[in-house]
Amino acid sequence: MVISDIHGNREAFLRVMDSLKDDMIEGAVFLGDLIDYGMHSNEVIEMIQSLKYPILSNLRGNHEQAIITESYDRFSSKRGSACAMYTHSVLNENTWNYMKNIQNPSGMSEFMLEEKRCLAVHGSLEDNYWKSIFPGEDSPEYGKYDYVFSGHSHLPHYFEVFYPADNPKMRNKKKTVFINPGSVGQPRNLNPMAQYCILNTGTGQVDMRKVPYDIGKEQASYHGQVDDFYRERLESGV
Repeated sequence: MVISDIHGNREAFLRVMDSLKDDMIEGAVFLGDLIDYGMHSNEVIEMIQSLKYPILSNLRGNHEQAIITESYDRFSSKRGSACAMYTHSVLNENTWNYMKNIQNPSGMSEFMLEEKRCLAVHGSLEDNYWKSIFPGEDSPEYGKYDYVFSGHSHLPHYFEVFYPADNPKMRNKKKTVFINPGSVGQPRNLNPMAQYCILNTGTGQVDMRKVPYDIGKEQASYHGQVDDFYRERLESGV
């Protein structure tokens, strides 16, 4: 499974985990931004720690990195900076240890899935934390990978790029598959459901999933701690 941008949304992540109970999950890729915006950052970290799946990649996102370094100037709004500062104030010792010592501090990692070479990056190779990959990406630096998993934009995508290669058997083409699973806890594709991805490495099948969750229950945890925008946007996926 490929998971990104949970953003402290416990109800959404609970529903995602429940939806996986009939799947044969052999590994998990976490692309960062597990915390912030939502009111359950500590609880989300505890849930991830309880998973039985091998974690193949576990990245810091821009929110973890900003909060660890207390660098809030790159958020797009003052409310975003204020929200991150609030989250900083409520993180417990377990969450701090997880962010600092378990998540990959570079925001990217390379790993193998069977014989497939994979890149996981929160943002993109242009900027591991703050710059997203979008459909149409064809930078040659991605051509050495079979799969490129990315998050950050909160916009799910699947697309394939065919790079030139010295391989007559494959008509001198090399395929790279780009996957963004979307956001579990703060979707922005005008669909409020929790979103994630399942990849079958044997067949290459990619299942981009959307599951409903109890949005009202998650919203009830907001009591003015942060700007109401982060509570209200859950209803519409903006």
